[in-house]
Amino acid sequence: MSFETFSKSISVRHPADAVFAWHEQPCALERLTPPWEQVEILERSGGIKNGGRVALRTKMGPFWSRWDVEHRDYKERKQFCDFQVRGPFAAWEHVHRFEADGTADCTLTDEIRYKLPFGPLGRLGGAFVRGKLDRLFDYRHAVMRDDLELATRYGAVRSMRFLVSGASGLIGRALVPFLLSQGHEVIRLVRHEPRNADEVFWDPVKGVLDLAPVKVLDAVIHLAGENVAGGSWTATRREAIRASRVLGTRTLVTAVDRLRHRPFVFVTASATGFYGDGADRILSEDDKRGTGFLAEVCEAWEREAAAARGFGIRVVKLRTGVVLTPAGGALAKLLPMFRAGLGGRLGNGRQWMSWISIDDLVGAFYHAVLDQRCSGPVNAVAPEPVTNAEFAATLARVLRRPAILPVPKTALKLAFGAMADETLLASARVKPARLLAAQFWFRHERLEQALRHVLGQQRVPRRA
Repeated sequence: MSFETFSKSISVRHPADAVFAWHEQPCALERLTPPWEQVEILERSGGIKNGGRVALRTKMGPFWSRWDVEHRDYKERKQFCDFQVRGPFAAWEHVHRFEADGTADCTLTDEIRYKLPFGPLGRLGGAFVRGKLDRLFDYRHAVMRDDLELATRYGAVRSMRFLVSGASGLIGRALVPFLLSQGHEVIRLVRHEPRNADEVFWDPVKGVLDLAPVKVLDAVIHLAGENVAGGSWTATRREAIRASRVLGTRTLVTAVDRLRHRPFVFVTASATGFYGDGADRILSEDDKRGTGFLAEVCEAWEREAAAARGFGIRVVKLRTGVVLTPAGGALAKLLPMFRAGLGGRLGNGRQWMSWISIDDLVGAFYHAVLDQRCSGPVNAVAPEPVTNAEFAATLARVLRRPAILPVPKTALKLAFGAMADETLLASARVKPARLLAAQFWFRHERLEQALRHVLGQQRVPRRA
């Protein structure tokens, strides 16, 4: 079977040197991996220069496939190439070509020559493969362009050392590659024996954490906490949710206090659950705590983080809404039903949902670190909340499926108990007042735009 060729180009308003350098940053590959793809990096060495290698495994349908790639034909600031040594294709050659357009702009072209496996039978999967490549490079080019734009907006930012808890969680898996690709260093808090120099052991509930070996930190981002939607809210589970946030934050703040060179900012994750059920009211950071278990946990959680202000550290409490990514969370749980055409509104569908794309949430954490106007509670949500019925209709439209099967309130309460009242049926019409006042740049202001991006569906026109 002869080689197939796929090519896609994008014009970027940045010099070729800067675009090439971005691809050389650690974790650029993770940053460019779409959230709908299941990919694990097994090992890597040598970067993108000649002889560099990456071993990964990817899931195709129900099966995992190992993929070993070697980098060749490296030309500084001009191109690098990936050649499959072992993998799912009969052959694979990927050339990344960077061409200057004058002095300020660049054209990036991704050109792939490949042979499908199984000889003549492989032709049956040709259209499927081309469709996947088209979605993949639409996503990759958008992320790269927006990341470069983000860096330009902040100007010259010195390389910083971040301490991140919850780095292996849903948000952390997106945040850490972003920070590394922006040229920063990341120290991860882990609950196993450290395997690398960038890991530090801690036991958040038992109060075990020694940051003395770290010596110097610029910023702390605290994401760790028990999954709120990980099971029914039994008494034991409620206590685990509360302890993971309250005791974990206390442990981290206490350890930071012992440092001789303390960070200048402490950013902690919180949640819009702080406001409880707000019905149709528009909620901002100035609103008081609502009622319910989640509201009480958020208040206690934020109170522990606020103690760091006593050490002269700026504290930011990011109250996140529904995080849109197919890699986990609410969207991942809804997708199977909606893809099967069995989705619909929850309850009467009139409850408000405040959402944020995973890329904008990562950006909000970064903005909270860099912009001193961010202090105290900051709502990390998109500017345009929607009702649950609007959310269901939009998701169905993006997936090209009907959304005609509502889930009755009684069924939700029977299945999830009190958790249904506070997470699925509660109304949160939250506005990001302080993020907007701090001139945060949203990549995805509208729900359909965000869903199309994270799900790799046909893109809609971006805002001007």
